[in-house]
Amino acid sequence: MQPDDPALIPPMPPTRPALLRCRRCGRPLHDPESRILGLGRNCRGPEDPTQVLPGEQDALF
Repeated sequence: MQPDDPALIPPMPPTRPALLRCRRCGRPLHDPESRILGLGRNCRGPEDPTQVLPGEQDALF
C-alpha cells in the first residue's frame, strides 16, 4: 500500500460554514434566505427583492 491510498487517509471532519453578516447592520445571518440576499429580515425593505434559488445549501449551525 502507498501512503496516499484513500483507505489510509482519515475522513476530514465537517467544517462549519463561514459566518455571514448582514451588509447593513453587521449581525450574523442564520436564515437561508437572509444568507442568500446578504441582508437580515429586519434590514430588508420593499426595494430588496426576495429571490430564493433552488439548489443545495450549506448546513446552518
